[in-house]
Amino acid sequence: MIATRAAVLNEIGAPLELTDIRVDDPEPHEVRVAVSHAGLCHSDLHYMTGTVPSDVPVVVGHEVAGVVESVGSAVTSLRPGDRVTGALTPSCGGCVNCDAGRSTQCLRLDEVRRRQRPAFETLDGRPIDRLAAIGAFSQHILLRERALVRLPDDIPLHVGCLLSCCIVTGVGAVFRGAQVRPGSTVAVIGCGGVGSAIIQGARLAGASVIVAIDLDEDRLKAARTYGATHVINGGECDTVEELHRLLGDGVDYAFEAVGSARTAQTALALVRPTGTACLVGIAPAGTEISVPAHDFFFTEKRLIGSYMGSGQAREDIAQFARLYQQGRLLLDEMVTRVVPFAEINEGFEAMTSGDVTRVVVDLQS
Repeated sequence: MIATRAAVLNEIGAPLELTDIRVDDPEPHEVRVAVSHAGLCHSDLHYMTGTVPSDVPVVVGHEVAGVVESVGSAVTSLRPGDRVTGALTPSCGGCVNCDAGRSTQCLRLDEVRRRQRPAFETLDGRPIDRLAAIGAFSQHILLRERALVRLPDDIPLHVGCLLSCCIVTGVGAVFRGAQVRPGSTVAVIGCGGVGSAIIQGARLAGASVIVAIDLDEDRLKAARTYGATHVINGGECDTVEELHRLLGDGVDYAFEAVGSARTAQTALALVRPTGTACLVGIAPAGTEISVPAHDFFFTEKRLIGSYMGSGQAREDIAQFARLYQQGRLLLDEMVTRVVPFAEINEGFEAMTSGDVTRVVVDLQS
């Protein structure tokens, strides 16, 4: 067991508190990682503000990269010194969903994450919870071997952390979730980190039209950098009417990356008959969506969800890393700001600004 520094959420709605905690030694299939960088994600805010329930105290954070410090006795694929990024959804590798190539829906996830002892605890021995069994806002974390992906040496860790959440979620939703066809038309509602990744995924998939939709002009300007061919400011016009004015009967695929019932309904309204609306944003607990039955029975629209890229997270992250190396996936451009660990709360405040795509925290500074 070692002592380390972590940003702990002790009260829902309160700022994170930097404090010393203890991190356990790795169990046989675990790896202890010295965290270098963690991305700030809106999913973390859901837990911090209480829109998604969480026990406290808890260390949130899940978009992570770092260096392997020590490994458990059964670990074979990683060794100390390896540069790694995390996968939010480790898999058992043997359930029906894992066998079908859908490891992000592993049926034994809770079993895979289970430990004999608490991973984190206070200095006086009280357990501290970890968001998604990760708790990335700690200078040291414990992850299962199957929840880590080795990063090539030429991928900086401050951009490599994006691969573990917003990139695999957004690009994966395009290729694995909705299975966008080359030449098709796409709309993306919400152009933050995940939305920007969806736009890039649509570009890589060969979409002929990519319509970025947001309320902020700075985000819409950045969306063109990532591959958007058209932009719509939803605060200045009726989004559905404007898209139909541009494209006639709608788009083949619409992605929702906000996490609300209203934008989910808009996504379905944007797609043409037989089109697919894909929900990617995490909505607050208890959110319900009301949609017209007509859209399904008579026009054969499809409404689907995509969680963490709908595929094989470790395999997909490795592939997306290669796309970055080839210059085809833009990651440096998505990191708007890198802030020191002591300014993590200020980093979350900066996320409300439209000129921010991703804020990354340097946990070693």
